[in-house]
Amino acid sequence: MDNSVAMRDQSIGSLLWKFSLPAIVGMLVNALYNIVDRIFVGRGVGSIAIAATTVAFPIMLILIAVSMLIGIGATALISIRLGQKKKEEAEIVAGNATVMLIILPLIIAVIYLLFPEPILMFFGASKEVLPYARDFVHIIMMGAAFGSISMGMNNFIRAEGNPRLSMFTQIIGALINGVLNYIFIFKLGLGIKGSALATVSGQLFSAIWVLSYFLSGRSLVKIRLKNLMLQKPVLVSIVSIGFAPFAMQIASSIQQSILNKTLLVYGGDLALSAVGIMMSILTLMFMPIVGLSQGAQPLIGFNYGARQYDRVKETMKIAVIAGTGIALTGYLAIHFWPVQIVGLFSKGDTALTDMTSHAMKVFLALFPVVGFQIVCSNYFQAVGKPVQSTILSLSRQVLLFIPLLLILPHFWGINGVWSTAPLADGLSVLLTATLFYFEMKYLPRSQPLVKQAKQPV
Repeated sequence: MDNSVAMRDQSIGSLLWKFSLPAIVGMLVNALYNIVDRIFVGRGVGSIAIAATTVAFPIMLILIAVSMLIGIGATALISIRLGQKKKEEAEIVAGNATVMLIILPLIIAVIYLLFPEPILMFFGASKEVLPYARDFVHIIMMGAAFGSISMGMNNFIRAEGNPRLSMFTQIIGALINGVLNYIFIFKLGLGIKGSALATVSGQLFSAIWVLSYFLSGRSLVKIRLKNLMLQKPVLVSIVSIGFAPFAMQIASSIQQSILNKTLLVYGGDLALSAVGIMMSILTLMFMPIVGLSQGAQPLIGFNYGARQYDRVKETMKIAVIAGTGIALTGYLAIHFWPVQIVGLFSKGDTALTDMTSHAMKVFLALFPVVGFQIVCSNYFQAVGKPVQSTILSLSRQVLLFIPLLLILPHFWGINGVWSTAPLADGLSVLLTATLFYFEMKYLPRSQPLVKQAKQPV
């Protein structure tokens, strides 16, 4: 069945499953990189190493932001050019993007290597954590281009309409990372350096896999030598499209940096370790909802454009129920089994287990409503309303979370840090519900014009 016909006529539930599953798997695989690192360094090195990976996290978010800036921007342009039957122009975009996916992370790596200690201390490293963070981030930076290529160019594969191959690329890297973490830390005794080497190795294999796909002639879009010469108009177009997700990742990096420094003041290195574990668990709960939203986006956008507003509402209803179900499942797991979950990251550290278990229950107290907030924020992006989408997307992470984080600890200490998230979640859900209510209220019924579109041309 033609994709446009399927999105117009097929069951919303089956379509949402079909579109969401690859995105959910991809998101979970990406999340596993940091989770696996923290599990192995926590059990093989100790809580101080988890604190080091927490310090490294905002730096890694900057590298991810660069990959998204170029990768997502180029992917959109490639899709448009292929749809316009302009394959040569699509290949020019791919060639320029490939060069930038190498150059930009190398520039970031050079800047870091020139000023490693000031940068790490800016992101929250104490004197005790600094040596571990330096060992970890040095190696990550040496392989920064591998991660950029594997993540950025993997989007090109999606642009060609091959989401399964794209998903397989991510799985390869994650599996290699997990296996090598075990070997390097527990068998070879390389400590936190071993975890960084495992991460870079996984990214290297993914990068080789992606490059082999494009250079072996199997791809629709080819990477040609003549297209590696940078062209300013092409780069401007790529950056303009990719800037929104880039800005979101940078905002996340800023948020994490402020959180790290606040934790260091009110809870010390133990609190840094606790939030590192908690963020890993939160990411594992959060990413399936993001994948679900990504799967719903083309269904919402297509049916909104086709004026099939009843199908838009049905998509939103199913997506909100599914997103809330995912969030509620995660919430119940951390509510009933916090010690067992934290125990995956910590080997007999009672103080770390107690602090993290308490922090999770407070920090994630309103997590069941987050599914609604994420899905509804994505709705406004899908229907071409970027102002509302941007405001709602930034509300939790930046507009509410950061001010609360700067205020509450002055009154409640470390508990003020943990209380920031549920307050930000609650307020952002109220804002989202208000905007979404009026959007649905004034959304008209499906138009008869759509029925005419079913007739053969």
